[in-house]
Amino acid sequence: MLMSTILLAFRSIRRNLLRSFLTILGIVIGVSAVITMVTLGNGATVAVQNQISSLGTNLLQIRPGQRMMFGGGGGAAAFKESDADAIASQIGGVMAVAPEGRTSAVVVANGRNWSTSITGSTNDWFRTNNWTLASGRQFEDGELKSGAAVCVIGETVRRELFDSASGLGEHVRIKQFSCEVVGVLASKGQAAMGNDQDDVVLIPLHTLQRRVTGNQRVATLLVSMKDGSDSNVLKASLTQLLRERRKLAVTDEDNFNILDTRQLAETMSGTTKVMTTLLGAVAAVSLLVGGIGIMNIMLVSVTERTREIGLRLAIGAMEREVLLQFLIEATVLSTLGGVVGIALALVASVVLAQLMQVPYMFNTSINIMSFLFSAAIGMLFGYFPARRAAQLDPIEALRHE
Repeated sequence: MLMSTILLAFRSIRRNLLRSFLTILGIVIGVSAVITMVTLGNGATVAVQNQISSLGTNLLQIRPGQRMMFGGGGGAAAFKESDADAIASQIGGVMAVAPEGRTSAVVVANGRNWSTSITGSTNDWFRTNNWTLASGRQFEDGELKSGAAVCVIGETVRRELFDSASGLGEHVRIKQFSCEVVGVLASKGQAAMGNDQDDVVLIPLHTLQRRVTGNQRVATLLVSMKDGSDSNVLKASLTQLLRERRKLAVTDEDNFNILDTRQLAETMSGTTKVMTTLLGAVAAVSLLVGGIGIMNIMLVSVTERTREIGLRLAIGAMEREVLLQFLIEATVLSTLGGVVGIALALVASVVLAQLMQVPYMFNTSINIMSFLFSAAIGMLFGYFPARRAAQLDPIEALRHE
């Protein structure tokens, strides 16, 4: 009996293919929109986490000023190289500390010029920022102490100045002096803030201070924590040490700020997850609209097939059989829409993930939930038309024109 009812339902759907397609279109759009939004949102969350983790492992960035300012400390006193040495020797749980100075300049080489960021630091800069070398070497101790004219360039700078050549052993002019390229950084790509991390020239800190900026100021202290270290405890220790070194009274506010990249990653990931949930909820509204469309078409179908229903009831069909027939029709339409919607979402998610440059993250649970929800929508909105068909009076139905 159930099999014959299912066959009748499929026969009715096949009889009006265009109408059936238009009926399930709302379900298709709803399911595909929900899955696509959630998939892209998950991919964006992972992309943000990866970009922030590329800034450094368990990294704390300490800058002058009460607010996080990338262009300067807002009038607050800069750090000194000795501050980095004090942190490394007096604070537990620290893996590496790198003092960092930064400025912008035009670099010239091979008959070309390129405006880029000039960073001065020590070899600990590679550890704190998770940098590796694609070729070449780091700075030697003598080069760091003497402020030698050597540099390590990022991939973007190498490409703009030397095309396909490695650049190793070549000389790059920065302002009034020329430095030898001793290393090329492995590419990192775009950072979470949108800037190109590979657009950088690294020189020893003393070289930057003596030949470029002409002062001893250190703009940033990069502190990489050991695995398992409590960032809150470490930040409290850093705050106490820096307040003492900067001679701040008890009543004085901190004239420096500490940014925890791990907390930044959690905050930004939380934001993208909220946005993903919101977009998914908005897209789910179209599923309800699709369900209303199914109910509307099923009501029309009941009206068109009143004589057929009356005939079935007159020759002995039970009310529950008629109800089941129309309920199966509605459920088949909605589940078919769910299957097509999942297939469409799969293609759309892969294409859009590539265009947005975020990883494609297949989410099994959201696909299963969307399919089950689409089937439930069909059953829910198909029940009223099915019940109406089952309660028709056979005599009145047979008189229907």
